Amino acid sequence: MKLKITSILLLAVVASFVAFTPKADVYKIDLTQSSISWEGKKFAGSHTGTVDLTSGNLDFNGKKLAGGGFVANMTTIKTMDGGTKPNAGLDKHLKADDFFGVEKFPAANFVVKKVTGNGAAVNVTGDLTIKGITQSVTFPATLVWNADKSVTATAEKIVIDRTKFGIQFKSKSVFANIGDNFIYDEFTISVKLVAKK
Repeated sequence: MKLKITSILLLAVVASFVAFTPKADVYKIDLTQSSISWEGKKFAGSHTGTVDLTSGNLDFNGKKLAGGGFVANMTTIKTMDGGTKPNAGLDKHLKADDFFGVEKFPAANFVVKKVTGNGAAVNVTGDLTIKGITQSVTFPATLVWNADKSVTATAEKIVIDRTKFGIQFKSKSVFANIGDNFIYDEFTISVKLVAKK
């Protein structure tokens, strides 16, 4: 009988803890102020460009980042190389099956799984899905609270190994005899998310 009462009390304590766990505040990403840029390198040089965001949110407990994520529209890949005129030929190749296969996989997404650190500087770990393949990535990010009560989350350099997502075109680690005609496995993205409650 004493064991039963103890179990009931324990369940009540757990239930009350769950009931009073504060619910995270959801901040919706402003697509007009948020952006994703990318850089890919090859032996003979590099390319830079952008991809548009479709949606996203950041979840906060007070001012502590607790979760969130975003979706990128892979059909909007643009090669800019520092200018304003896209490289239509390269864009077409990046959208093809050799690279991101956007006809079959029009979206890529990231979901926050863990955040460490306090204040403005944090480390974010989450699941990145490209071409239907999900891999864990970790990167540093900076949080800035703005005067209008929005928050800006910036990750200057997220390093992604494309071969882990089935993108092997001209990869030296896959095609050992490719010589100097290779593209580096790792590319980087920079993400700026401006969100408001």
